[in-house]
Amino acid sequence: MRNLMNNSLRMLLSAFLLMILLSCQDKAKEEKQYSPTTQKLVDLVKSDERIKLLLTEAIEKGKKINPDSSTNPAQSLEEYYNFIDHSQTAMPWDVIFCPGQPSIFGRMYQALCYCYFINCMPLEALEGETLFTNSVQYVEPYRSWLVDYCKSWGSFLSSPESWNKEYEELMMQQEELGMTNGWYEDPSNWHSFNDFFCRRLASPDQRPITSPEDNSIVASPADCIPQGVWKIDDESYIITDEKIAVKSRVFNSVRNLIGPDSPYCDAFAGGTFYHAFLNANDYHRYHFPLSGVICELRIIPGDDALGGKITWEPDLKQYVVDCSVPGWQSIETRGLAIIETDAHGLVAVMPIGMSQVASVNFTEGLQVGDRVKKGDELGYFLFGGSDFVLVF
Repeated sequence: MRNLMNNSLRMLLSAFLLMILLSCQDKAKEEKQYSPTTQKLVDLVKSDERIKLLLTEAIEKGKKINPDSSTNPAQSLEEYYNFIDHSQTAMPWDVIFCPGQPSIFGRMYQALCYCYFINCMPLEALEGETLFTNSVQYVEPYRSWLVDYCKSWGSFLSSPESWNKEYEELMMQQEELGMTNGWYEDPSNWHSFNDFFCRRLASPDQRPITSPEDNSIVASPADCIPQGVWKIDDESYIITDEKIAVKSRVFNSVRNLIGPDSPYCDAFAGGTFYHAFLNANDYHRYHFPLSGVICELRIIPGDDALGGKITWEPDLKQYVVDCSVPGWQSIETRGLAIIETDAHGLVAVMPIGMSQVASVNFTEGLQVGDRVKKGDELGYFLFGGSDFVLVF
């Protein structure tokens, strides 16, 4: 009888201890400490049922497309929070690793792509709304949180904590970033990752300008891949080959791109629209494509969205971005420099930020009324997606 009682007491005690352990684990899970930006997302999802449903749907669709947790770590809301928390203080080559892009450049490219794999996911619940695409990245208040997230990562990449001798030595070995060619300034000028990312050339002759005295020839404003040239109709809309829905007219408006408060917003009707894409391994300073006088110079705040679509290519084992169709630039953070030229009249020179970190900056000292020469520096992008637009 005594042994039976002792065994019963032991079993009760074990069960009691197990309950305490599980309770402690649940409490620890509830009290997990996130960064302020991640915690803001957690609180948003808790308080906004619609955002929770949209984000959950996007994550579930992403899991069906790529169920591999090593290349798609956000397989649930909790894992999405963990990814967001990790990425805000991660170096771009350590955010995510995809076997199809094993190089430092490839891993940086995948870092830019992956977060928007979830955020670009088309959602049936958003069909019929006037959004650039039917994805959660454009829905408030999640949209505003996404801007905060991008700024948070950008702040880290501009801090001294994002740079050291080990990182410098690693970058200097990267042929795909052009670091073995002797093109760039002395590394002693870099005190953060973003200092490295927007590095200057060692001298202007590293970027020769064709026919610098002939203003009929337009130089490329940045080292980038041309995406195409489109005509602008007499009502200032970009004419594309795509079947344009009614809502697309809003996004294809050059007037919206320039900004309706600009005195030049209607100056480009009947003109030409050109855009080009900068990859993560490109030189990220941009230059005036023509000589002329600056008529307007300002930054237009906007989204930190992708501007295109992300697809997972299982055969390639990597994420791929397509931003070739124009129109999305009118909702992004962008710079506007309008110059008066002798050969082409007014030209809008527009660096476009996209995805993380969407930072557009002008070279210090530039102001309206300045006369600039073709090839002079206009500004620079910090780490993030980058596009460039010229409007004639």
